[in-house]
Amino acid sequence: MKPFVICHMMPSVDGRLRTDRWNVSERSHQQYERTANTYDADAWLSGRKTMEEFASGHWRRRAGHNGKRAPRTDFVAPTARGKRFAISLDPGGKLAWKSNEVEGDPLIEVLGEDVPAGYIDFLREKGISYIFAGKKGSELNLRTVLDKLRRKFGIKQLMLEGGGETNGTFIHQGLVDELSLLVTPVADGAPGEPALFDVEGAKPKKAIARLRLKAVRKIPTGMVWLKCKVQRNGR
Repeated sequence: MKPFVICHMMPSVDGRLRTDRWNVSERSHQQYERTANTYDADAWLSGRKTMEEFASGHWRRRAGHNGKRAPRTDFVAPTARGKRFAISLDPGGKLAWKSNEVEGDPLIEVLGEDVPAGYIDFLREKGISYIFAGKKGSELNLRTVLDKLRRKFGIKQLMLEGGGETNGTFIHQGLVDELSLLVTPVADGAPGEPALFDVEGAKPKKAIARLRLKAVRKIPTGMVWLKCKVQRNGR
């Protein structure tokens, strides 16, 4: 059984995601966090590119590491009860971390089994939990990810806050249950900017999801909060 997945994002009216281009007020960012907190989710998840802003650069293999293959078994670090988790999709083991938390939330790394042995040792030393979800990092099985998060960490409700590629992959694989969109009154207009859902690979022949509007609310900062049930998603 997988967690209930809510994709919570703050797009422009044309579906772009890079808020640093829009001169958005701090109050608007606070409203994004406030609306997210109404879900009381057990965890939030982002892809590697989004998580880079929280990490301390890229991990580098240490000189002299013997490269011995570490067991590819999941590791669950001890955490306090009731803590919300931060989940990083980092299949190749690229991100360096100063601690085992992201903004106070215990970190979980999602890896491919072809990750360097030294990176596994690095996570163990930091006390960072990790799970494996595929033989190759390029072929992560997201259903396996969600199943392990539910079984091993007790995550029942998950906030998806990825970039366009991560969000697109989740909804294309039929794994998103609800959309929560804080639409910002700005038109981005830049070609090639990350969009709310970017599906990699073959161009979909038809829309990848059918939605049902649940609620519309105007936010004091001029944004509109849309909540939609995903009636059908996937290929």
